[in-house]
Amino acid sequence: MASTKTGERKTQILQMLALLLEHPRGERITTAALAARLQVSEAALYRHFASKAQMFEGLIDFIETTVFTLVNQIADGEESGTAQVRKIVLMLLAFAERNPGMTRVLIGDALVSEDERLQERMNQFADRIEASLRQSLRQAVTRNELPAAEDVSARASLIMHFVLGRWQRYAKSGWKKTPSEHLDVQLGLLLAA
Repeated sequence: MASTKTGERKTQILQMLALLLEHPRGERITTAALAARLQVSEAALYRHFASKAQMFEGLIDFIETTVFTLVNQIADGEESGTAQVRKIVLMLLAFAERNPGMTRVLIGDALVSEDERLQERMNQFADRIEASLRQSLRQAVTRNELPAAEDVSARASLIMHFVLGRWQRYAKSGWKKTPSEHLDVQLGLLLAA
C-alpha cells in the first residue's frame, strides 16, 4: 500500500467514505471506522486530508463538478427550456440513484454532526441548481413554452423542492423508493403550461 500514489489514495479514501455513507441507518462515520475499512491507520488518512470535514469537502467537490458539468452540457445542447428542466431533473435524480452515499450528503443527512460550513455549502449547491432551473424556465417563457406571466422563481423553487424531496425519500426508505418512480407523470405536472 505504501506505493499507492497520493492522488489514488485520496480517491480511495473518498470512495470508501461514500460507500460507508450508503448504509441506510445513517450512523456517524468515524475516521477510525474509515481507516479500518481501508486497512490503514488514522494517521494515514490525515496525511491526505487535514480533517474529516476536508474529506466531506472532497465529496462535495466531486458532486458539484459532476452535476454542474452536466447542467452546462444540458443548457448548451438543448434549446427548449422545458426540455432543459426535464433533463436537469432526470440527471439530478439519476445521480442520486447511482450514488446513494452521496445522496446523504446532498440532503445534508451525513453532515448533521459535521462542520456547519459543509451544510452551508450544500445549501449554496441547491441555490445554484435552482438558479439553473430558473434560467431554463426563463428560456421556456421566451420560447412561448410557458405563459408570459409565468412566475419562474416560484416554479423553479417548486421543482427544486420536488428534487430534494425525492432525494430525501430515497435515503429515508433505505434506497428502496427510487427517485425516478412515477417521474414522467410528475414532471408533466410540474412543467404544465
